[in-house]
Amino acid sequence: MRSVPIVTGTTTPPPRPRRKRGRLVAIAVVLALLAAGGLAGRHWLSPTPAAPQMTAVAAIGDVENSVLATGTLKPARLVAVGAQASGRITSVKVALGQKVAKGDLVAEIDSLTQQNALRTAQASLANLQAQRTEKEATLTLNRLTLARQKAMTAQRAASQADLESAQAGVDVTAAQIAQLDAQIVEGQVAIETAQVDLGYTRITAPSDGTVLAIVSQEGQTVNAVQSTPTIVVLGDLDTMIVRAEISEADVVAVRPGQPVYFTILGDRDQRYETTLTSIEPAPESIRNDSSFSTTTTSSSSSSSSSSTSSAIYYIGTFDVPNADGHLRTYMTAEVHIVLGRAKGVVTIPSAALGARAADGSQTVQVVGADGTTQPRQVRIGLNDKTIAEVRSGLAAGERVVTGGLEPAVAGSSGPPGPPGG
Repeated sequence: MRSVPIVTGTTTPPPRPRRKRGRLVAIAVVLALLAAGGLAGRHWLSPTPAAPQMTAVAAIGDVENSVLATGTLKPARLVAVGAQASGRITSVKVALGQKVAKGDLVAEIDSLTQQNALRTAQASLANLQAQRTEKEATLTLNRLTLARQKAMTAQRAASQADLESAQAGVDVTAAQIAQLDAQIVEGQVAIETAQVDLGYTRITAPSDGTVLAIVSQEGQTVNAVQSTPTIVVLGDLDTMIVRAEISEADVVAVRPGQPVYFTILGDRDQRYETTLTSIEPAPESIRNDSSFSTTTTSSSSSSSSSSTSSAIYYIGTFDVPNADGHLRTYMTAEVHIVLGRAKGVVTIPSAALGARAADGSQTVQVVGADGTTQPRQVRIGLNDKTIAEVRSGLAAGERVVTGGLEPAVAGSSGPPGPPGG
């Protein structure tokens, strides 16, 4: 009989069934899907919070409706002092920025040619006057001869022909004297012209002003035959004139006599106030109108089309005192032409205004004490597109809606994606 071997040691337990592990994984997946579905449902079913509103309080303030224009400052009197005589400038008597009075010597031109022309005219006049003196003596002689011939003819001591010859001598000499008288007048005019031409060599200031520019220098030769050369430019800086460019969209609302104020770029804190004096009836581009143009048809049509496409501005002018000289020539001015002003009135932001009704009133949304809004019709006066004047329908201290704010975080338009997606 065989003996059975005995095996000693630890025995291995049987393996766990795989079915139970798969069930646990399925349960976990189902729970994750349920959680994602719950979040998505909450996202879709929960109400979106209303966007907060921007509001403003109706307050007492001032409103101004004005037209904005760009202007250029010029002296009220701006004169280009030129030369009417040709020649070399021998001296310039003024300096840049110097103040001069009317009649002050500005410059001198070499006057030798003008002096010679004056002497020639004087000599010609003296010659004519000497000829006249000679003819006067001849006329005296001819008159004596005529008287003698008349006496002799009466006594039949001279012929009728001698008498007629003596009479003709008197008449011819008298006519020659009359001719010389006319020539003497012409000679006197020539002398006066030469004197004037000589005076042109001394260039004087035509009015009081300040030397703004010296165009021609000492030693330079000027030619006054072809054009009038400018020596210096004078301007009266005590009064400045502003030429403001007003657009064609605004000029229909602008009238002479309206209040005007302006500032300059270098000193915006200083405000100059005056009154609009005039508005030119046509823009400066009228100078290039094809009706006056002497160019060809093609160039005229080209300039006409370019002028049509460019902006049109009308020039408004007004004066401003400048005793302190703070304003300078050709400075740029920011001009405000006031169309209307309202002070100490109820004002609200223009953004609060809604649609305009048939009766002219406009709608605003008024915030009540409980935070709700109610539409209300109000009457608006001046409106500068930023602040509006409320004439009726709203009291100071009431709050109006001026706009809405976007939410801080905007929700997406669809459900959220799966976890981990």
